[in-house]
Amino acid sequence: MKHALIVGHPDPESLTMAMVARYAQTVTALGHAHIVRDLYRMDFDPRLKLTEMPDRPIWSTSPDAAAERELLKDVDVFAFIYPLWFNSPPAIVKGYIDRIFGAGFGYAELRHGGLEPLLSGRQLITVTASGSSTAWLNEQGSWESLRSLFDTYLGRVCGLRVRPHIHFDSITSGLSGRWADVHLKTLETRVSEYFSDARAEY
Repeated sequence: MKHALIVGHPDPESLTMAMVARYAQTVTALGHAHIVRDLYRMDFDPRLKLTEMPDRPIWSTSPDAAAERELLKDVDVFAFIYPLWFNSPPAIVKGYIDRIFGAGFGYAELRHGGLEPLLSGRQLITVTASGSSTAWLNEQGSWESLRSLFDTYLGRVCGLRVRPHIHFDSITSGLSGRWADVHLKTLETRVSEYFSDARAEY
């Protein structure tokens, strides 16, 4: 099994980046392969181009997007790891979804209308952190919206099996090392549970 760890955080010393490292260690221990797509360090351009819009006659895949899709072609699990800003993914993550998981990779547009998922048999997992409490996210309606728009919908359009969302709340710059370790251990445990040989199958 091969995982793509798709991460969006500008601070290489952040808890988000530590979660990427722990996720990678965990799946390696399970005997899985992985690649890391560190969008900020890649200087990924999140802006969807006019030529990348499938309803335009000049539609084509830009060279950078085509190269990224080639890297992902044999991935079994797409793991998005990012902080919540304004209760939603960073723009660079949303732009990655727009440009990479669009028509021609995530789905095909049918001539008679509708979409055909192109990633059936693969999996999606999302790992997030926020400074807000989960209770506050629920109170604002943000948590259900996030899961509906970025987990359930992406999975449905692309044909991905959606694993339960892993979220860590009340993450602030003053978080103690002890609590960071607790969160990383929780991530390790849940990733191991999801992707051990007995649980990774449908």
